[in-house]
Amino acid sequence: MKNKFYTYIQNLQDQICKGLEDVDGTTKFREDLWERPEGGGGRTRVIENGAVFEKGGVNISAVHGKLPDSMQKLFNVGEADFFACGLSLVLHPKSPMVPTVHANWRYFEMYDTSTALSTGSRKVIQQWFGGGQDLTPYYLFEEDAKHFHQTCKTACDKHNPNFYPKYKKQCDAYFWNAHRNEARGIGGLFFDYCKATEEMSIENWFNFVTEVGNSFLEAYVPIVEKRKNVLYSDTNRTWQEIRRGRYVEFNLVHDKGTLFGLKTNGRIESILMSLPPHVQWVYDHHPEKGSEEEKLLKILEKPIDWI
Repeated sequence: MKNKFYTYIQNLQDQICKGLEDVDGTTKFREDLWERPEGGGGRTRVIENGAVFEKGGVNISAVHGKLPDSMQKLFNVGEADFFACGLSLVLHPKSPMVPTVHANWRYFEMYDTSTALSTGSRKVIQQWFGGGQDLTPYYLFEEDAKHFHQTCKTACDKHNPNFYPKYKKQCDAYFWNAHRNEARGIGGLFFDYCKATEEMSIENWFNFVTEVGNSFLEAYVPIVEKRKNVLYSDTNRTWQEIRRGRYVEFNLVHDKGTLFGLKTNGRIESILMSLPPHVQWVYDHHPEKGSEEEKLLKILEKPIDWI
């Protein structure tokens, strides 16, 4: 399964990068190959200073080795070896009318350390999938929110009609800036620890996760195409940079993926590629009453049923 999923994310990275380069039309992704001293490595691709995308990354990695002490405590296990691979992307468009987007699809295995490494077939004691995709607009266009969520729901419904409401709710709960008491964005899907059960084999989970991964360009690109040429002002841009500050706060304070990367000696440049290049923190900032900026904040006060 680990080889099958890693092959999938390699191909998905190619597809997504090609789709985004076509949308931007002026620049290409820069690629860095890197190795992790403890085992594994990855392929980082970053796009910067394009006509549409100010900064973004579409990264894949496959890392393995001894499970760090901090992760042993998190998973409530003793010494173990692990393998983890995934694709993670964040795109920060130049225009404040185009939303930031984040997505991640990942697979994890844990092994019994008593199994000889030389056999090449260590006993898997735990395995699961995780992932999702979510949207963070700076100005709310309700039709965009509905399109993104409908695409997510369509992908989920092919596998289980309960998946969309369940994983939409988990997304709303996860991407919540508790210290601000507001959502990071308008959500999407978030799922984790998707393990084999009587109803869902690990192969079934693979099929579901790849369905969601394959839906990403369909969910995001039409929104970008619709909004990338909308005129905006310096005031709109300032608001975008203030809201980007909240995005940074979430990633550095709450995000499990960021923390996992830092605790497993991941590549810092790849982990922090999610941070936007231009951000503002304005003291005690409040938008004008009745403005489009205030409208967004009210939407972020509680989860919305977009479908």
